[in-house]
Amino acid sequence: MTISAIIEAVEAYAPRALQESWDNTGWQIAPEAVTSGQCSGVLVCLDVTPAVVDEARALGCNLIISHHPLIFKGIRSLTGTSPVQRALIDAVRHGIAVYSCHTALDSAPLGVSHELGTLLGLTGMSPLAPSPLDPCAGLGVIGTAPGGAVSPDRLVDLVKSVYNAPTVRVTPGRDGRRDIRTVALCSGSGGEFITTAISRGADAYVTSDVRYHDFLDHGRDILIIDTGHFESEICTKSIFSRIISQKFPNFAVHMAACEHPPVRYV
Repeated sequence: MTISAIIEAVEAYAPRALQESWDNTGWQIAPEAVTSGQCSGVLVCLDVTPAVVDEARALGCNLIISHHPLIFKGIRSLTGTSPVQRALIDAVRHGIAVYSCHTALDSAPLGVSHELGTLLGLTGMSPLAPSPLDPCAGLGVIGTAPGGAVSPDRLVDLVKSVYNAPTVRVTPGRDGRRDIRTVALCSGSGGEFITTAISRGADAYVTSDVRYHDFLDHGRDILIIDTGHFESEICTKSIFSRIISQKFPNFAVHMAACEHPPVRYV
């Protein structure tokens, strides 16, 4: 199996053209710089950390596919003083190529938010913020609640279960006793789309990293359910694994086992 064939399958599912202008989707460490064209194994992860690189090396994988870009902010030197620098150095040293999807996968028609919506049981989903390149693609989704309607408490419990989130932050919404019929959600940091969800008639909006003033300004207009960022995107490993396994059924895909939420809830 070639590395290029695997990435072609990933990019067919999540085209790089869908990435946001500020993002760094694509090769973080190109294979031609560190290894041969043959793939000895692929490890999929949310974040490329030194521990993930160690795990890839132990498994004999020369390709890592991540959701978050390894290189996001500018790097002026390679001194090994930060986790990003250590991961870069270790990956290059051990001949491991790194490819990241991020907002290309977020905006894909069957991307991260669609995956979460499916797990929650939403129906009739469409992009919350459609992409100008493809009306079927875009950030977030909006759809009908499971069974057509669900109580706010039931939706909160369902989100906690699906996201494997021990706790969530929740606002009162328009009426704490009113059934939720339309649900919008966005994986990762989606606070910027709260007003979009409201304008499109959503009764609830599920995302992460919501700011205090967004809770204050909009918490009585819509039920906001704020999950952890990690919890809202760890499903990307399953998406990557499915993409590769469906295209290449006999090729083993490893999901990083060393990843854990960076925040502990007490």
